[in-house]
Amino acid sequence: MGGGPPDVGKMLGGEEKEEDPDAASKEEERQEALRQQEDERKGKYAKMEAEREGMRQGIRDKYGLKKREEAEAEAAAAAEEPAEGSLTRPKKLVPAGCGDEEEEESIMDTVMKYLPGPLQDMLKK
Repeated sequence: MGGGPPDVGKMLGGEEKEEDPDAASKEEERQEALRQQEDERKGKYAKMEAEREGMRQGIRDKYGLKKREEAEAEAAAAAEEPAEGSLTRPKKLVPAGCGDEEEEESIMDTVMKYLPGPLQDMLKK
């Protein structure tokens, strides 16, 4: 940078930087202010959420509704319990009244009565 005034390098952000002797204390104050603002914001949000929850609870009480978490927990518990007549219930080996040889014979006799003669002869063999 020849030919220019001697302060041009400093103006362009080169060589020397002046350090503020209070820079560390200012940074600490800034950080503390940020923490304080964040705490105030969180407190304000918590207060608003508490008010909202109070309103929600009033509505739940008025209309007999359950809290979402409680309703979801009950739905999950109901899904775990096998329902009577559901497709996923364990099957019984032999339902009551089925599988008796005497009943099967009586059913075959009933069917045989309604079949024509040649079919009856064929089934008897």
